Amino acid sequence: MLLHLPAILTADEVRQAQALLADAPWGDGRAGAGDQARQVKNNEQLDHDCAAAQAIRALVLRALDRSPLFFSAALPKRVFPPRLNRYGGDSNYYGNHIDGAVRYLPDSGQRVRTDVSCTLFLADPASYDGGELCIADTYGEQAVKLPAGHMVLYPGTSLHQVKPVTRGHRLACFFWIESMVRSDEQRRLLYELDMNLLALRQQHGDGAETTALTGVYHNLLRMWADT
Repeated sequence: MLLHLPAILTADEVRQAQALLADAPWGDGRAGAGDQARQVKNNEQLDHDCAAAQAIRALVLRALDRSPLFFSAALPKRVFPPRLNRYGGDSNYYGNHIDGAVRYLPDSGQRVRTDVSCTLFLADPASYDGGELCIADTYGEQAVKLPAGHMVLYPGTSLHQVKPVTRGHRLACFFWIESMVRSDEQRRLLYELDMNLLALRQQHGDGAETTALTGVYHNLLRMWADT
C-alpha cells in the first residue's frame, strides 16, 4: 500500500524543522551504509545524536502520535527513530535499492523489522528541481514529490530511488516501522475497512450494522496482530 498522508506537520512545525536544518552539520550519507548501498547512494545525512536531529525527531514523533490516519495505515508496533537527509549540489541522488529488512535501534540495539517505509518531506517542492521519490509497486513506478509537512508511506519491500536534484535542496525525514500486522495485504484490508467505517458513521451515524462491522475490524486485527 502506497499512501499519501497530508499535513503530518503543521506549517509552524515545518518552519521549525527548516530553521533547525539551515545550519545543521550535514555529513556524507554513505557513512554507515552497506557495501551495496554505497554504490548507488550520494546524499547527505545528519548524525543521529546531533541537536538538530534530536529536536526534529521529537517533533516528528509527537506529530505521528496525534495522527489517527498514520496509526490506521501503519498499525505501528515499533518506530525506528526518524533520520534526516538532504539532496543537492554534488550529493544529489540515491539509486535503486531496497531497504534492509532489519534495523537496529541506535540506543538499545533492539531489532526493528522494516515492514513500512516513510518519507516526510520538509522542503517546498517549488524550491528544488528533481528529487522525486520513485517507488516500484504492482501498478508500475510511482513518482512522489509532496508539499513540506506531507508524508508518503509504502511497503518496506519496495524497490525505490531518489532522482537527482538539479536545483536547490531536497530536505526530508525518513524512518521505518515494524507493524503489528506484518502483511501489507492484511494492513491494506484493515485500513480500507477502517476508512469506510468512518465514512459510514459520518454519513449515517452509528447503528447495529456499523457496530457489527467495527467488531469485524477488531476481530481481524486480533487475529493478525503481533503485539
